[in-house]
Amino acid sequence: MFGIDIEQIGEIAIQAGEEILEVYSSEDFGVETKGDDSPLTKADKVSHKVIAKALSELNVQFPILSEEGKEEDLESRKNWETFWCVDPLDGTKEFIKRNGEFTVNIALIHQKYPVLGVIYVPVTGILYFADENGAFRRTAEGANDKMQVAGEGSTNPVALGSRSHASEVETKVLEMFGVKEVVGKGSSLKFCVVAEGKADIYFRKNPTMEWDTAAGQAIVEQAGGAVLNKQNERFYYNKESLVNDSFLCLGYKKTDLEWNDF
Repeated sequence: MFGIDIEQIGEIAIQAGEEILEVYSSEDFGVETKGDDSPLTKADKVSHKVIAKALSELNVQFPILSEEGKEEDLESRKNWETFWCVDPLDGTKEFIKRNGEFTVNIALIHQKYPVLGVIYVPVTGILYFADENGAFRRTAEGANDKMQVAGEGSTNPVALGSRSHASEVETKVLEMFGVKEVVGKGSSLKFCVVAEGKADIYFRKNPTMEWDTAAGQAIVEQAGGAVLNKQNERFYYNKESLVNDSFLCLGYKKTDLEWNDF
């Protein structure tokens, strides 16, 4: 797609993950607090440098929108038809807690929708990736499996909840879907679990940013699922504000839902 090799993008994520683990194994994360009160570590910074450099050296060039990159206002990005959307370290709070549930996220956005996505889990060495050929999970040992969502019709739907962000609204929405079991999971791993068919739904009320969801959406969609906004439309990117509104990630495709009053 666009002359881009998904394997190469996966290798870039792995390289960034190796740098993250160097910091993870140290005693000083160099934790700072950003303007929005979210944490920033040495690992976020070094991962961004690795990814930005590698993407800038590809044969095909697109703008890069990264959480730790230069702030891009609407005027500078409004005409971007295709661009990289990157979270160098998704789940920084999980990283600081040392629970292993943090990831490297790289997505390619074309005409507002994700068409390629890579999520790498440094601690386990598992790589999730998706493009027009489908969605796949590769273990650290090299086993490669195509992923498929669970599909509609579960009599006991399983939901995923955030390790660091939870809300009363989330509970109400999940009750609408008959959810009795909620499994905690950090970072963009929640999208991956839905794509693997191990969970049915992931709802998020609290604000996220575009780079938090882009790669995960690509993977879920290529596995047969859907990520919807409050209008029950396919979630899209390069909005006027890079802050996401509520979204619903499903292990099946359905748009006649009534959850958007929340």
